[in-house]
Amino acid sequence: MPLTQTDIPKLFEQLGMDSSNLAIARFVKNHNLPADVELRDADFWTEAQRQFISDAWKADSDWVEAVDKLDALLRHNN
Repeated sequence: MPLTQTDIPKLFEQLGMDSSNLAIARFVKNHNLPADVELRDADFWTEAQRQFISDAWKADSDWVEAVDKLDALLRHNN
């Protein structure tokens, strides 16, 4: 079943992170992604998380919408 934009909690679960609304809000608040940095290259990911994000984009998988939404959320100060 394809994911929707609102599946950020499932993406956080997949990345091995706390997927509660509070944890996601804190993560977004505390992590800013500069305009010149790709999401997968952010310094706050583990290698496994980085690989998952990269693979999701390359494969145009069902995760792409959620990954793109997270990318937009992390560019909140740009």
